[in-house]
Amino acid sequence: MGVCGYLLLPWKCLVVVSLRLLFLVPTGVPVRSGDATFPKAMDNVTVRQGESATLRCTIDNRVTRVAWLNRSTILYAGNDKWCLDPRVVLLSNTQTQYSIEIQNVDVYDEGPYTCSVQTDNHPKTSRVHLIVQVSPKIVEISSDISINEGNNISLTCIATGRPEPTVTWRHISPKAVGFVSEDEYLEIQGITREQSGDYECSASNDVAAPVVRRVKVTVNYPPYISEAKGTGVPVGQKGTLQCEASAVPSAEFQWYKDDKRLVEGKKGVKVENRPFLSKLIFFNVSEHDYGNYTCVASNKLGHTNASITLFGPGAVSEVNNGTSRRAGCLWLLPLLVFLLLKF
Repeated sequence: MGVCGYLLLPWKCLVVVSLRLLFLVPTGVPVRSGDATFPKAMDNVTVRQGESATLRCTIDNRVTRVAWLNRSTILYAGNDKWCLDPRVVLLSNTQTQYSIEIQNVDVYDEGPYTCSVQTDNHPKTSRVHLIVQVSPKIVEISSDISINEGNNISLTCIATGRPEPTVTWRHISPKAVGFVSEDEYLEIQGITREQSGDYECSASNDVAAPVVRRVKVTVNYPPYISEAKGTGVPVGQKGTLQCEASAVPSAEFQWYKDDKRLVEGKKGVKVENRPFLSKLIFFNVSEHDYGNYTCVASNKLGHTNASITLFGPGAVSEVNNGTSRRAGCLWLLPLLVFLLLKF
């Protein structure tokens, strides 16, 4: 319905009809729009939603009557306002210019506006088209998602605006390069743990700054032990076995020795767990504590284990000494071969 609609007081109806007959070109009469001299309206007027639009019509002293219309609705006729919309105001009515302003423009104001004049009993018109631009707005976007590694995902980002905004997806990651999708939809087949993280949807149309929203993608995978550290400790000293595992959700840790689970509270032993790390701490190592231990890391997707050894300094010494003795005897080998060949 344009800026004013059809809300006019009943007593004005006859006058409105008269003005329309006066300013609108009668049936059968050629339209003389865009006359080389006058009336001359502006080219298309482009404004952003919420701003004010000024419509100007250049005239001269031959004009006897003048009006602005929105489609078939009269906005102003001379100095008289025929529109009930308070946003429409008269800016100037002089011998050279007839201008109105539409304040706080909205999308429904978009469309054709006509400057109509009467001179020497000949109506003339000039038309301008109001274009309303709208900043981009993301109206729908996928929620944060948690998915198992190897499955497929689809992310959606719907945006509105005038002109229609361009939508892009980008993976926020130090290893990610460029855009992963230049579309409203992002499809990932067989997702991997490296593809977890935040995905940013951006909508832009050069009317205002791009609008940005993010979706967090969590990729679940079973544990794998990245580090298992044994240690050599003398009797009576403090020793620590360390087991580090990566997993989503975080792994739960358990420790075993000879198929027997070690529980928290055992005398002289403490299990210290963190999301990705577990420590088996011996406060006072005894001969009985030496041996192989098994670290088990598990979550809802699976489990894995690693064998870790707590050994004493004697074991280290024996290994080193045995290696040294073997190395020290190697120089006798050529002599023995020589003697066997000779005799």
